[in-house]
Amino acid sequence: MIEARLQLARRDFTLDVALTLPGRGVTALFGPSGCGKTTCLRAIAGLERATGRVALGDAVWQDDDRRVFVPTHRRPLGYVIQESALFAHLDVQGNLAYGRKRAGAVAQRLALEPVIELLGIGALMKRRVGTLSGGERQRVAIARALATAPEMLLMDEPLAALDAPRKAEILPYLERLQRELALPILYVTHALDEVARLADHLVLLESGRVRAAGPLAELMARTDLPALSGRAGGGAPDEAGVVIDARVLERDEAYGLVRIGFTGGELWVGEGPNTALGARVRARVLARDVSLARVRPQESSIVNVLPAVVEQVQADRSTALLQLGLAHLGGTRLLARITRRSCEALALKPGDEVFAQVKGVALM
Repeated sequence: MIEARLQLARRDFTLDVALTLPGRGVTALFGPSGCGKTTCLRAIAGLERATGRVALGDAVWQDDDRRVFVPTHRRPLGYVIQESALFAHLDVQGNLAYGRKRAGAVAQRLALEPVIELLGIGALMKRRVGTLSGGERQRVAIARALATAPEMLLMDEPLAALDAPRKAEILPYLERLQRELALPILYVTHALDEVARLADHLVLLESGRVRAAGPLAELMARTDLPALSGRAGGGAPDEAGVVIDARVLERDEAYGLVRIGFTGGELWVGEGPNTALGARVRARVLARDVSLARVRPQESSIVNVLPAVVEQVQADRSTALLQLGLAHLGGTRLLARITRRSCEALALKPGDEVFAQVKGVALM
């Protein structure tokens, strides 16, 4: 478990957060530019001298009440920033060796081969930094951070400096980190697609304070968070949606489809990169891809129709965002964005039973 209670006052900005985060998996610090994501991350690392307390499990890195402050170089963490910050005069192997040497005896006792394999950089070891692509450099930077045998990995918008092809190149490696590393990763981003693809836990920051925090699926399904729902000047409306953790139940080779199951229902989706029978997958359903009907549609091109109950309705001048429960007890939730006119024509309100027509599902 990670505990961070931090306050930092500047002339035009104040950070005031109290966080209790999982000790494993990816926690995304999400929010618009200037909300305090990077400041919070740097304060946890000890690079910004905030007041308060920081602890990783039983290890206390900062406790101002007890006058404890462990300097950054003595905190067992890895730090990856937007630019790879590799040493241009060294090859890849030299960069990794430098990281291990600086980390001391603990890191040098650990085998480096699993890190090299995890990030797919075995063929790059003798290459100079200047010959690497942007995506390759970031993979090496992550490997160098892991070579120090950290107990926590901090990543500050590691994809922000990459173009779309390089970003697509590195995302699968970040997903492997999420699945295979038994350490917490704090991941700063303002890109909702990265959050949906990588995060297990989400912290939404607004103006230096925690607006909401919790498991990703719970927060993504809420209608009252503008940065996630696209309302009131928050995130783009076409990004509002939910993330579903599911398992592959059936494959239809003839049509290139797979059937996935989750708490509350099943969906047919297009094949993805890891859709073997029994495989765990993550799917994203955007609110704009969900329409509603009072009665079950007949002879429709939309394959996925799920019984649901309206739980919340948030309307603005032209649209309505509805939260839908797919099972009465502990089921998955969906979001549906429809016009306010349609919402009023159907007289939709909390407690109504409807049929959710899911027009599009993306396997992450």
